[in-house]
Amino acid sequence: VDRMQREFVLEFEGRYRLPALMFGVTPARARVVIDGDELRVRFGLWRLRTPLANVAETQETGGYAWYKTAGPAHLSMTDRGVTFATNSRRGLCVCFVEPVRAIEPTGKILHPAMTVTVADPQALAASSVNQFLARLVSPVAESETVGVFDALGRVLRAAGNDVDQVFYIND
Repeated sequence: VDRMQREFVLEFEGRYRLPALMFGVTPARARVVIDGDELRVRFGLWRLRTPLANVAETQETGGYAWYKTAGPAHLSMTDRGVTFATNSRRGLCVCFVEPVRAIEPTGKILHPAMTVTVADPQALAASSVNQFLARLVSPVAESETVGVFDALGRVLRAAGNDVDQVFYIND
């Protein structure tokens, strides 16, 4: 099985570098990787790992307060989300179906979402969706032509949905 891997670097803003370095967060130790059907984040000493199927939605965000985001991974006290920030300008908020561990290794604190300041948030959002859909759809032979509804039916069947209840098919 071919595993596609795509790596996304975090964009470091100058004033974030020193606080990040104090917690072991450097450009070499801060990245997001989509590998096959898995999403992995490394942020200095912190790690997050979850299946792509656990990604519910993504949204580009930005305008973060430096004092709330610089340095280590941050825990939101309002929603328990985790933030891996290296700039105040923009990032991607990723919401999960099932909360994940990240801020501490035992799993006592689980996060329903994470924000990560990758250099290209739109590419990360598209990559996670495209790789998840590619995994769901059955391979198509080069000579095979598949209509859009057939392809959608394959996705729904692979996801465990009863296609006949989703579509009214008139033969």
